[in-house]
Amino acid sequence: MEKTEKRGMIDTWLDKHRSLYTAATRHDFVVSIRDGSVDLSSFKTWLGQDYLFVREFVPFVANVLIRAGKESGETSDMEVVLGGLASLNDEIEWFKSEGSKWGVDFSTVVAQKANQEYSRFLEALMNSEVEYSVVLTAFWGIEAVYQESFAHCLGDGNKTPAELTGACNRWGNDGFRQYCLSVKNIAERCLENASRDALVEAEDVLVRVLEHEVAFWEMSRG
Repeated sequence: MEKTEKRGMIDTWLDKHRSLYTAATRHDFVVSIRDGSVDLSSFKTWLGQDYLFVREFVPFVANVLIRAGKESGETSDMEVVLGGLASLNDEIEWFKSEGSKWGVDFSTVVAQKANQEYSRFLEALMNSEVEYSVVLTAFWGIEAVYQESFAHCLGDGNKTPAELTGACNRWGNDGFRQYCLSVKNIAERCLENASRDALVEAEDVLVRVLEHEVAFWEMSRG
C-alpha cells in the first residue's frame, strides 16, 4: 500500500524556502540532463565527486541507524534506516560500474571544495549533542533532493540521454520515493515532540542541506 503524505513542519519550511528548494531540485545541471543538453564531462565530474560523497555518507547513515535504535521508540524507524544503509552498498557498486563505463578512475578523483564542505557538514551532524530530530531532517533533505531531481529527469516529455537513464532511475524510481516518504514521516513525528530550539536548528540544517546541494550541482556543472 502506498504511503500517504501528511503536511508537517518540513512542508512549512519548504514553503518558506521554496526558491532554495527549487534551486536544489531543478538546478541547471538537472534540467540539462532532462532536456538532453548535458555536457557529459560535467556528468563525469558529478559521478566522481558523488562517489566520494557517498563514501562519506555511509558513516552518517550508520550513525542515524544507531540513534534510531536508541532514541526513536519505534522499531520500524530502525528498519527504514537499515534499508537505506543496506542500499548504499549497491549504490557504491553501481558507481564503480559507471566509473568503468565512463572511464572515470575514482582513485585519482580529489574531493573539490563543495564536496569537502558538505562532508564536514555531515561529520558535524554526527555529534551526539545534535538532536535526533535535527539529524533526521537533514537525512531526509539529502535523500529527497536526489529523488525529486532525478524523478524530474524521467518525467513526461523528457529528453534524457539513454546512457543516463540508469542514473536517473537509481534515485528517481517510485521505490526510492516511498523510502524518502518513510524517512520524512519519521522526521515529522520526531519534530512534533521537538523543543523550540531543536525546531530552529532543524530548519537551519534543512536550509544548509539545500545550500550544499546547490553548491554540489554547481561544482559538477563547472
